[in-house]
Amino acid sequence: MRTTLLALLILAAASPARAELAFFEDGRFLSIKSHRTEDDQLVLTLRSGGELRCAPAMIVRITEDEVPYPEPVVEQAVAAVVTPAPLDPTQYDQLITAVATQQGVDARLVKAMIKVESGYNPRARSPKGAMGLMQLMPETARLYHVTDPYDPRANIEAGIQHLKTLLARYPQSLALAAYNAGEAAVQRFRGIPPFAETKDYVDRILRLLGT
Repeated sequence: MRTTLLALLILAAASPARAELAFFEDGRFLSIKSHRTEDDQLVLTLRSGGELRCAPAMIVRITEDEVPYPEPVVEQAVAAVVTPAPLDPTQYDQLITAVATQQGVDARLVKAMIKVESGYNPRARSPKGAMGLMQLMPETARLYHVTDPYDPRANIEAGIQHLKTLLARYPQSLALAAYNAGEAAVQRFRGIPPFAETKDYVDRILRLLGT
């Protein structure tokens, strides 16, 4: 009975939860669990715990997050801390090589991107909302019909397809910049955008490739 109860608690905690996105008037956004109005203030329940109170005028809109947000796995009944298994980059080698070969993309390039993008963590999510091994943005996931961006196969297949599209339009370094900052930024600056994050991103991948 106790084993069954613990299993149910773990499964409940591990299930993806729906989230909301709160967009501030200054252009920032925040992923939250929920929101409510209290004493003429807007109360945002944070995913990391606690609450944020602000004037309603500071929030432009609140929408439902389009993708599941994985909750941490915690065995509440015994208050045990679950230690995640060490990440093993080699477990995706065959999948990456098979998909990259099928798409005509250099598998070494894909592996370098995944190392820089997520450190081979299939549950990675950036503050901007990029998800999974190849850090798919929600719009990219929709473009390639990915229903679960945290599924390694679906994520890798979509990421490689997107990379292939960019490589068909740009030289390798610009394709990487477009993957990180978007095509609009590359076109606007007619090259690698002068963003520290993007320049570091491209440099790190090229160093891993030895170029």
